[in-house]
Amino acid sequence: MKAKELRIKDDAALQNELIAMLRERFNFRMQQGTKQLKTSHRLKEVNRDIARIKTILNERKNGAAE
Repeated sequence: MKAKELRIKDDAALQNELIAMLRERFNFRMQQGTKQLKTSHRLKEVNRDIARIKTILNERKNGAAE
């Protein structure tokens, strides 16, 4: 997911997206632990998407405080 797409969404939608990504990361980690993960590159992509969402949320929180 691109940062431009995420910046368009409001905070509630980003929170929902973050929760979905955290669940997906958990599922991938469990699959990796049991050697059932077929697409290991998706784990890296999900981690980066989580970081993007958290960054945008923190920017908005800090920007509103200033």
